[in-house]
Amino acid sequence: MSEPADDRVKQFTEFRKRMNERILAEPNQVVRRFFALDTQTYQPGALDVKTKELLGLVASLVLRCDDCISYHVAQCRQAGVTREQFFEAFSVGLVVGGSIVIPHLRRAVDFLDRLETGEGEAPAAHDHG
Repeated sequence: MSEPADDRVKQFTEFRKRMNERILAEPNQVVRRFFALDTQTYQPGALDVKTKELLGLVASLVLRCDDCISYHVAQCRQAGVTREQFFEAFSVGLVVGGSIVIPHLRRAVDFLDRLETGEGEAPAAHDHG
């Protein structure tokens, strides 16, 4: 039996938020600084946020990290990436990463479809993956 359509987006968002809060509650400066560096990296600079998020999406596809892929799909969508732009970025990740990326591409498109139909909320702030 399949789960309701919005469960994947909702579960991903809630788990990510809860665990980021839990991790950042620890008094470990290395972890806190890394999270802060990640946040700063995706701020606008010489490259705009949309470009940086697309770069993060392609890197995540090649590294085959589904949580990171889902996160960057949501962030790209919030940054105004069109479906055509998504598929061009997906094609770069596929060509660089090879056929092993295909299962991750399937999940990325499924996650994008769910976001586009309004089934669930996207993650809010940038504290990686």
